[in-house]
Amino acid sequence: MTLTYDLYWSFRSPYSYFVTPRLWELERDYDVTCNVRVVHPLAVRQPEFFDNNDPLWQVYFAFDVFRTAEYLGLPFAWPRPDPVLRDPATGKYPKDQPHIHRLSRLGVAATEAGRGLAFLKEVSSLIWSGKTENWHEGDHLARAADRAGLDLAVLDAAIAADPARYEAIIAESQTAQRAAGHYGVPLMVFDAAPFFGQDRFDQLKWRMEQKGLTRRG
Repeated sequence: MTLTYDLYWSFRSPYSYFVTPRLWELERDYDVTCNVRVVHPLAVRQPEFFDNNDPLWQVYFAFDVFRTAEYLGLPFAWPRPDPVLRDPATGKYPKDQPHIHRLSRLGVAATEAGRGLAFLKEVSSLIWSGKTENWHEGDHLARAADRAGLDLAVLDAAIAADPARYEAIIAESQTAQRAAGHYGVPLMVFDAAPFFGQDRFDQLKWRMEQKGLTRRG
């Protein structure tokens, strides 16, 4: 029996990047299907969230992302440009966010094309590995889409034809995410239980094994 789970995921989250190779390998090796549900990051859907954080939150986060990448053996650097634009003078996030809106819509389009998880894997690596500056320029995204088995021009054309539909799908996923039990990413929801964070992957797989997870082939 094929198992399924929902994945709530953001292109601005380094922790989403960290967990994606393991989720991709899980689907490759086991009879399980990931239902990708891309959401906008908190900086876009709830920017006031960051106004009330203890300053130690940011200090710890800045330390932990590099430690986690090292532990997982993944290349990592803060992306240039950041997928979410931030005013350096005020620290505020403007409403006009071309990078993250395009990326999120592309994630939905890739999912509808049946290559969602592969697209997340390739594009998050492009953005977060530190190997490509100005990832949004030239053919970087097109090549990442190609590695995922997709044509970027086809995805962009589909979005341009009805961008509101893609935003509605993202909004629906954000509502479903909170209903599932958390607001953060990555959030995996299996058997009606939320597993929040890249460090919950082993527990997710453990629970799947209890529910009959089997290897492919």
